[in-house]
Amino acid sequence: MAKQPRSTMSRALVRRETISGYMFLLPSLIFFLGFVIIPMFICIYTSLTSANMNDPGSFVGFQNFMDLFHDKTFMMSLKNTFLIVIVSVPTVCAFSLWVSSAIYKMKGPALSAFRCIFYLPVVTGSVAVTVVWKWMFDNYTGLFNAVLKGSGVIKDNINFLGTPGIAIWCIILILFTTSVGQPIVLYVSALGNVDQSLVEAAEVDGATNMQVFWKIKWPQIMPTTLYILVITTINSFQCFALIQLLTQGGSDTNTVMYYIYYTAFKLTEQAGHFGYANAMGVILAIFIGLLSALQFRLAKEK
Repeated sequence: MAKQPRSTMSRALVRRETISGYMFLLPSLIFFLGFVIIPMFICIYTSLTSANMNDPGSFVGFQNFMDLFHDKTFMMSLKNTFLIVIVSVPTVCAFSLWVSSAIYKMKGPALSAFRCIFYLPVVTGSVAVTVVWKWMFDNYTGLFNAVLKGSGVIKDNINFLGTPGIAIWCIILILFTTSVGQPIVLYVSALGNVDQSLVEAAEVDGATNMQVFWKIKWPQIMPTTLYILVITTINSFQCFALIQLLTQGGSDTNTVMYYIYYTAFKLTEQAGHFGYANAMGVILAIFIGLLSALQFRLAKEK
């Protein structure tokens, strides 16, 4: 019996492995197609219509998008969203890297304790965390007012969440505290995987700690930094729960995500303007995509 050529057997083996791989991926591909790709195209189409809860609406082209940039509430929401992103993303990354650099060489219980402390707000329910912060910012019985009045810094209570110009910074502070946990854990792992032979060689040659960090450690943790930048940017753009639970968009704290929700489900006189809300969603997705692409481009240049 003649043997099959090795190349024919190799191709058959590759084909079987490829089919098996796709079969394992099939459930995830179906989920991704049904809950991400198809809804994405539905969102884009609906953004071009006047659809609401009771009526599929008519095709209006780019009218919703043109109306958005004449909508003062949307422009304020966009400004607040960019403020949150611009402040939160670099501060979260810088603080996480600083803490990780200080604790990654610790061993055993000490390192585990620090990682647990910083990661706890991530695994704790956002509602529970927000309720605690809301109590601390309370106008009458809040911890911050009690401390500031007790120390003589202020005479009258400050309405932190009810004062425009202050409330948005309170939101940013809470978002910061709930966002640093995962980056710290990731940076600790990344710093622990840095090639120590290069570090030791640089130290023998007389390099300072700062030189070792920027020339050896920083390039090796760049992939982790890029991932942290992207996920932190997306989370900051999608800030919704804090607004919903603390201010409901009042005190000039509206964000694009909250305004989308308000437009789609709260405008009862229009039975929810789905087309207009989806247009905002498309604009938000474009901004997230452009900023993420910029981050990838800058990371590659490094």
